[in-house]
Amino acid sequence: MQSGKCKVRNLKVKVLSFGFTLCALSFAFLCGCQNRQLYKDTRVMMGTFIEVTSPEEKAGSIAFAEIKRVEEILSKYNPQSEISLLNKTGKLKVGPDTMYILQKSKEFWLATNGAFDVTVGPLMDLWGFTTKNYRVPAEEEIEKALLRIGMDKISFNEKNNVVKFNVRGVSLDLGAIAKGYAVDCAVRKLKEAGVTSCLINAGGQIYALGNKFGKPWKVGIREPRKPGIKQYLELEDQAASTSGDYEQYFFNNGSRYAHIFDPKTGYPVQGGVISVTIIAPDGLTADALSTSVFVLGKEKGANLTKRFPGVKAYILQE
Repeated sequence: MQSGKCKVRNLKVKVLSFGFTLCALSFAFLCGCQNRQLYKDTRVMMGTFIEVTSPEEKAGSIAFAEIKRVEEILSKYNPQSEISLLNKTGKLKVGPDTMYILQKSKEFWLATNGAFDVTVGPLMDLWGFTTKNYRVPAEEEIEKALLRIGMDKISFNEKNNVVKFNVRGVSLDLGAIAKGYAVDCAVRKLKEAGVTSCLINAGGQIYALGNKFGKPWKVGIREPRKPGIKQYLELEDQAASTSGDYEQYFFNNGSRYAHIFDPKTGYPVQGGVISVTIIAPDGLTADALSTSVFVLGKEKGANLTKRFPGVKAYILQE
């Protein structure tokens, strides 16, 4: 009897477009199969490594095509994307993807009392996370930026599919929700194509479609402050997303400043929570809640997750 095989493809690396992030969730024992074959394709998209693993060879091309489609619409780093054009003009007739994700973003903004906010673009720019030219801005600069923060500064005309900024200088950054949505879209395309088993890892944003040869897909939550795996998860038709202060950060005068902002203070979240992993029925919910819980803190964050069916949270503190 032949031993198991696992084909690995290294496809061409594409230009980063969402800002590079490290994987917070890792694959575990993906190729530990016997007498069965897995196909694994890897690309760089949406600013991170995206891996698609499946017993069906066609899964990779299907998933990557859909993720690319979503990236071209939602990436603020693509000057022709709807998000870039909206940031530039302040008013735009948008397609169904942009309208949907912005309306979902407002739902999470309301549900979290403003802790989740995709209008943090001015803060990302001000602190240098957009260009990687990090700096600690003056208090006056932060106060001015806060005047442009908040989903209440955006209007939706659903009849005409028009999104409008009500305040000049509003800037969208969908880094806390776009990957989850893109993975959901890819999973939908896989299901339409008849794929029943696939694991997508988009830089720590994971969806486990079906199972792996009769057993749940196994993934690991990485240690936030040292190499290694903190905990293993078993997933089947579930999404998982991790947000942590170790993905993008810089030091200034001994203080650590990460890329996850408290939209009310204008400062990166500091102290307490260092990593949040959310398991949810879909990627968008997992992605948005992992950031929301990180900003809210352990107690308020845990209470928030109880309002969402099928959600489980793993919260790590300093």
